[in-house]
Amino acid sequence: MTVSGKDFKQYILALTHLFEQEKDTLCELDRKIGDGDHGVTMDIGYQAVKQVINNELQEQNDIAKISVAVGKTFLDAVGSSVGPLYASGYLKAAVAVKNKETLDDKSLFDFWIAFSKGIKARGKAEIGDKTMIDTLEPFFDTLEQSQSKGDSFNSGFSKALEAAKHGMESTKEIISNKGRSKRLGYRSQGHIDPGAMSSYLMLETFKPFVV
Repeated sequence: MTVSGKDFKQYILALTHLFEQEKDTLCELDRKIGDGDHGVTMDIGYQAVKQVINNELQEQNDIAKISVAVGKTFLDAVGSSVGPLYASGYLKAAVAVKNKETLDDKSLFDFWIAFSKGIKARGKAEIGDKTMIDTLEPFFDTLEQSQSKGDSFNSGFSKALEAAKHGMESTKEIISNKGRSKRLGYRSQGHIDPGAMSSYLMLETFKPFVV
């Protein structure tokens, strides 16, 4: 299977719609353990990205260049810690698919593994810290296993998405060990981490482009 530059831009635009729709849900979740602004932050970032996609990248089909533009725009628009995290993901992913206007199975594996690992490297969180890494590390671990076994990206992504969902759901019972929610101690238990949820929703939104 392949994903074109046009497909990739459509995916990014789908994310702008996703976070506009899920803004209130993510903010409500964040109010339980954080500042209550995660949904707004994600929406602001992707609305800025939407403007760049529609106004500056209409003729651009190099996926690496699109990814760089998305990462830098998101970083410029978002002042919180999530800005550098997602920017790192998009920039590392761009390096993995340099000069490609179409992603085949290998390139799709490379893109998403680099994206997820880029976020982990920047944030320095581990599984069990109650962060987006509880979603992303099972995701990229499963992708790497599938790639090493020679699975198709379609099959590998489906397995990785299930692992990501399980990881996201596991944050409900974790006591926070990172960020502002760490100060809550045991009171952070019983709530899914909003960053873990938003990263899962982002991955889930890619599914229609590969099935």
